[in-house]
Amino acid sequence: MAVKLLMTWDILPGREQEYFEFVVREFLPGVQKLGLEPSDAWFTMYGDHPQIMASVQGATVASVQRVLESSEWESLTRQLLDYVEEFKYKIVNARPGFQM
Repeated sequence: MAVKLLMTWDILPGREQEYFEFVVREFLPGVQKLGLEPSDAWFTMYGDHPQIMASVQGATVASVQRVLESSEWESLTRQLLDYVEEFKYKIVNARPGFQM
């Protein structure tokens, strides 16, 4: 069964431009290289919720777990943390549309 890796975070104030460049040029291509396919991205405009929610899809829980245990994933997330705070993630069974 396909699964999604749901990720949330807040962009650090003053780092917005650098953040967007990193995500487009390095983070998303890196995630795809690891075998995960981007499926959703949401930006919170109002309310007390994480500013960004993004999800990527993998074939199985085991395949996503392997990615999360890889040095490549560790490197990508370490770089992401230069631009964001409150980074969290979880694996859920994939459904169409928005999932939280």
